[in-house]
Order: sequence, then C-alpha cells, then structure tokens
Amino acid sequence: HFYKRFIMKGVLMVAEKPSLAQSISTILSNKKCDYRKGFNGACSVNEWQGKFPPTGEVVKYKMTSVCGHVMSIDFPGKFNNWDKVDPVELFSCPTEKKEATAKLKMPAFLAAEAKGCDYIVLWLDCDKEGENICFEVLDAVRSSMRRQDRNTVFRAKFSSITDKDIVAAMNHLGEPDENQSRSVDARQELDLRIGCAFTRFQTRFFQGKYGDLDSSLISYGPCQTPTLGFCVDRHDTIQTHKPEPYWVLQVSVDTKDEKRLNLEWERIRCFDREVAVMFLQTVKGQTEAKVISVTTKEKQKEKPLALNTVELMRVASSGLGMGPQHAMSI
Repeated sequence: HFYKRFIMKGVLMVAEKPSLAQSISTILSNKKCDYRKGFNGACSVNEWQGKFPPTGEVVKYKMTSVCGHVMSIDFPGKFNNWDKVDPVELFSCPTEKKEATAKLKMPAFLAAEAKGCDYIVLWLDCDKEGENICFEVLDAVRSSMRRQDRNTVFRAKFSSITDKDIVAAMNHLGEPDENQSRSVDARQELDLRIGCAFTRFQTRFFQGKYGDLDSSLISYGPCQTPTLGFCVDRHDTIQTHKPEPYWVLQVSVDTKDEKRLNLEWERIRCFDREVAVMFLQTVKGQTEAKVISVTTKEKQKEKPLALNTVELMRVASSGLGMGPQHAMSI
C-alpha cells in the first residue's frame, strides 16, 4: 500500500497596518485564530484554518501586515552633498529604492512569513498608494513563496471593515493593478526630483535676502506649495471683498384652514433698492394669492447605512469640521 502524505497549503495575507490585520483575521476566522508577535516587534501574525474560495481547498491562513510603505525612493549617497551637486543634476541622476523604515526590517519579516506559502492575498487599502504597496510586498516575498504568478497572487477589494464587506471581498478576489502602482512610482520620483532640486535652489537663493527669514531650509513640496498658493489667493479674495447691500421680499399667506405659508421669491434677492420697493408695493396691494399648480412628491427615507471609511471622513469634515486624521483617531 502506498500512502500519499497530505500537506496543507499555506495562504499569506497582508494588510496595510496591524490593527486592520487583526480586524480582518477576527472576521474571517470567526474569532478562532491563534495570535503571535512578529520578529520585527511591530507586526503580529494570526493563523487559522479554513476554506480558500478561489480553489475550494482547506488551507492554513497566515495574516499579518506592513506599516505603510515597505520601500521608499532616494538618491544615492553621493548626490546628497549640497555643495558638490548642482540642483539641476537631480533631474537626471539615478535613484534607488531603500527600506522605508530600516528598524522594522519589513522586507525580511515578510520574506520569513511567506516561506513555503502557496498563495498570497493582498489586503492593502484600495487606492493607488495601496496598490503600490501590493507590489512592494510581492517583491519582498518573491523568493520565499513556492510560486508567484497570476494563479497564486490575489487582491482583495473592500471599502469598510464590516463582516459583510470583508467576507464579500474574500469571495470575490481579483488581481493587483500594476499600472496604478507604476503611476505611484512615477509620482514618487517626480516628488523627489522636483522637491529636492527646488528646495536646494530656493534655500540658497533666499538665504540672507530677508532679515526675518532665518530658516536654514526652505522646503518646496510639489503638492503642498501650489496648494498653499491656492489658499493665499482665496485669503486675498476674502480680504479684498467689498460687500454689497441687497433686498429680499418675505411674503406669507394665510390659508382657509388657518395655516400660514412662507413663500419663496423666485428672484431670491435684488441689489437695486428701488426695484425691490416696486415689487414690495405690488405685493402689498394684493389680498389674495392664486395657486396655479400643485406638485406632490412621495419621499421615503431609508434607515442610515453603516459608513465606510471614505464616507466617514467626508461626513466628519463637512458636518463636524474634523480633519481626516482626527476622525480616524476617535
């Protein structure tokens, strides 16, 4: 008799931060997962067994996370000398990828956890940055997995950390989008080249030209600086605004059943006092109003749905004046 040894396949799942990994593990394992601390001290690992939707087989799940970007882009050391390198050179010199936070040893941690795994499911945030981190993770685990191709790499798409959304995402896994990732790579390189070149240029240019400008570094941000320009323009517009007086007609009518209705003026407001007075005199001379049409609409208000993360931040900002970071920290 020959017996085939059964070896359960492994699935590595990676989220964008430890708290998210913990929440997803709790939902997918039905609160029945084993917990251990990762060797880098920052990330945890949750393990359990269950059915893997893409293949239908029972597998051993291993859920962990990163802490934001795994890698960052920078210039080689020799280009960091301000005195020897012309800022113009920064637009054409080579760049290199470095660990975003060296003390976390994230690439080594991911490689160790991916060792011997057959599949990987990427639970990074569903935006361009998250897509970019997906490929950073794939690069880190490439040599550790048994195989890495379209049949072993999966992408989970979700908008909120609810049981319904997470289970639905797990049952409808897709592929990571390399084009979105490359667009982030391009943006990071542009930010680095433009930011460093202009920062060095304007720091030297403005040094000593203004008595109250004693900063040793005058930074330039490709996004922040133009945005600051928009803010300044808006501030100037508000400061130079000259208010104009206007007039509004406020009319109310009493119905036969002793109800008072406030009417809205179709014109809303008038900036010419004489014209407004003319309309007022016309209305004051009337004792009756004629209804020319009646429109009836039925409106049904549904119970409020649970907010996803994006909607939560939007409502907190518009309704409560809270910034995204403040909203997410509550």
